[in-house]
Amino acid sequence: MMKRLGIGLITVLLFALMVIFAPTGMAASAEKNIILATTTSTQDSGLLDKLIPIFEKKTGYFVKTIAVGSGQAMAMGQKGEADVLLVHSPAAEKKFVEGKYGVNRRLVMHNDFIIVGPASDPAKVKGSKATTDAFKKIAAVQALFISRGDNSGTHTKEKDIWKAAQVQYEGQKWYQQTGLGMGQTLNVANEKRAYTLADRGTYLALKKRLDLPILVEGDAILLNIYHVIEVNPVKFPKVNAKGAQAFADFMVSTETQNIIKTFGVDKFGSPLFFPDAGKKVEDLGK
Repeated sequence: MMKRLGIGLITVLLFALMVIFAPTGMAASAEKNIILATTTSTQDSGLLDKLIPIFEKKTGYFVKTIAVGSGQAMAMGQKGEADVLLVHSPAAEKKFVEGKYGVNRRLVMHNDFIIVGPASDPAKVKGSKATTDAFKKIAAVQALFISRGDNSGTHTKEKDIWKAAQVQYEGQKWYQQTGLGMGQTLNVANEKRAYTLADRGTYLALKKRLDLPILVEGDAILLNIYHVIEVNPVKFPKVNAKGAQAFADFMVSTETQNIIKTFGVDKFGSPLFFPDAGKKVEDLGK
C-alpha cells in the first residue's frame, strides 16, 4: 500500500511541476518568435532568404516573415499584428510613426524603380529622361499598363508619378490592376506584353524568365528607399519589443550592410540594393 501511495504521490508531483513550469516554457519559446511584416520586393529579390538565417543563428530568434505590400505591412503594425516592419513607402511610414504605431524608424538601404515593357515599345518611352513624360506617352496611345494595385510602396510610387504627370488613369481600359506582389505582377505584364513599374531588385532576380527590357531608368523620382520600424510596445504591450529591436539592430549593423552591399553581384554583375545605414535620405542617389 505504501509503495502504491509513493508512486501515486510522485506522479501527482510530476504533474504539478509540469503545470507550473509549462506556461513559463511556452512563454519563453514565444519570446523567441518575431513577426516581420515586409514587402514582396524584399522577399522576391531573395535578400531575406540570405539575411534571416544569419540573424536566427546569431540571436536564437525565429522570424516569421509575412510579405505583403508596404501599406498592408503598416496596417498590420497599426493592429499590433507584427513586431517589426521593413518597408519602402516613406510618406506613409512618417504617418505611421507620427500616429505612435511605430518607433525608431531607421534607414536601411535603397535601390530604384524602373519602367519595363515590351521590346516593341508601342508608346515610344525608351530613353525618356522624365518618368512623367513616359507615363504621358503610355496614356496617350492607351498602351496596356499593369499596376500592382495593392497599396504597396511600389503602387504608391506609381500613383505619385501619375499624379505628377497629370494623367487620368483610373477606370481606363488600358490600365489594369493585379492586386498581387511585384514578382507576380511582372509575370502578368510579361504575359500581356504590357508596361509596368517595378523595383530593380525584383526585376533582376526574375529577369531570366522575363521578356521585358528596361525602358526608363535613372530619374530622381524613381528612388526606392527602405526603412526598418519597430512596432510601438507602449501602444501594443504584446509585441516582442526585444526581438523587434534585435532584428532592427541587425539590419543596420556593419555585417548586414556589407552583405547588402554585395548581394546580387555574383548573379547579376551589380548589387540589388545599396546599404544606407547612418546616411541621410537627402544624400541618397548622389
